[in-house]
Amino acid sequence: MTDEPNKSTVTHLRKTQPCPECKRPSTREDYPFCSDRCRSLDLSRWLKGSYAIPVADDESKADEDGVVRRPDDDEY
Repeated sequence: MTDEPNKSTVTHLRKTQPCPECKRPSTREDYPFCSDRCRSLDLSRWLKGSYAIPVADDESKADEDGVVRRPDDDEY
């Protein structure tokens, strides 16, 4: 008798998600991607700077030196 679990009784820890690149089902080895190719494409985009977190600068409240002053700050 083998110690291998029966594949029909094994429960997966997480559901299969579609690959963010090509929408195929993801694999356990490359999660959340379906393959090494899709994972590499995503990494390449990060390294090139294609992905960025948008930053909203409100420059109307900043002085020339970059310090933001509140309306209650009085300079004497």
